[in-house]
Amino acid sequence: MIDSQNKSHSLRRWRRTAASAAAAGLLATTATPAQAAPRHPAPARTGLTSLVGLSAERILLADKVAAAKFGTSTPIEDPVREQQVLDQAAALAAEAGVDAGDAVEFFRAQIEVSKVVQRGLHDLWTKHPELAPTERPDLATEVRPQLDRITVSFIEQLAATTDLRGPNLRCFVSLLGAEATAGTRYHLDSLHERALRGAVQPICEA
Repeated sequence: MIDSQNKSHSLRRWRRTAASAAAAGLLATTATPAQAAPRHPAPARTGLTSLVGLSAERILLADKVAAAKFGTSTPIEDPVREQQVLDQAAALAAEAGVDAGDAVEFFRAQIEVSKVVQRGLHDLWTKHPELAPTERPDLATEVRPQLDRITVSFIEQLAATTDLRGPNLRCFVSLLGAEATAGTRYHLDSLHERALRGAVQPICEA
């Protein structure tokens, strides 16, 4: 098992190599803003685009979670709910033939970056109350059903991209293109782009 320091070093090295490949014309990605809710085509045709797109969708849902909690006593950290998500991911992964350990690490990254976004937004809204949301979404009825839908789709995409995911050039080139596409399609700002990078990091470390 590669330790976290070696993983980070490997990720940086592969990203540099992939970036060089992209500059040389090996990566062709056309990113256009979505006119409606984006569909997730078959992974055989889209590489990692669908998987990364789902990560972007989940990250944007963190805005609603942050709005629901802002100004209340509800903490950003929710260990019980987080463990439920990880347990569900492991169970669904086992049913789909996906390595449960890989799935849990991937979902753990999604949870952590969601909290990064929530903290960032709470800091922003505290400093600039005029930017704070005026409505409080309902987590149980409005947000969690969407998160559950994405969870199921995540497992489908992890299963479909098993042969692509891993510490190899093909994975990192595909990941770079998928990140660029998601950033444009979902109009991500710097906070959400930073979160997306963290969310997808485990994809090519599996």
